[in-house]
Amino acid sequence: MAVDDPRGGEGGAARAAVSHLVLVGLPGAGKSTVGRRVAARLGRPFVDLDDVVERMEGRTVAQIFAERGEAYFRERELAATAELRAASAASIVAPGGGWVTVPGAVALLRPPGRIIHLAVSPERALARLAGARRERPLLQRPDPLAALQTLLLARRQAYEACADHVVTTDLLTVQQVTDAIVELASAFRET
Repeated sequence: MAVDDPRGGEGGAARAAVSHLVLVGLPGAGKSTVGRRVAARLGRPFVDLDDVVERMEGRTVAQIFAERGEAYFRERELAATAELRAASAASIVAPGGGWVTVPGAVALLRPPGRIIHLAVSPERALARLAGARRERPLLQRPDPLAALQTLLLARRQAYEACADHVVTTDLLTVQQVTDAIVELASAFRET
């Protein structure tokens, strides 16, 4: 199975009240798809931060990017994370792919929250996103593969620095990735 060892993680001064399990990675890594399945298996709520921001704003992520820009979206995403920090139930959380680059975002949920990086190649991510490119503002470019490659270069270090574990998803089915994360969640409870 493609599961790597812990990479540590940086604890922030802020402490989360509950132990959320946060799935990070590029668009197309499977955060939302797998996150919903993991939540169902573990009996936890599932929180897609894009959905939370859309509810807060009353418009889609694409509209927010077009009307207010990425910086504004990231501010709203950070506000949604702060609200999640105060939640009473440990959730499975799927933030946007750039969440790890927002100063303070990771620290809001760590510790005790745990982060799993769903690593995916840009090529595989693009294939998975084939029908959803219009909903992904950062991929609305003439060469979306180059856009994903650029995103990976910009974010790889942040993904690796914050991840407690890495699950490489390229050659795994959704079920295999789900199983790996459920197994990791059980190991987290034991430590």
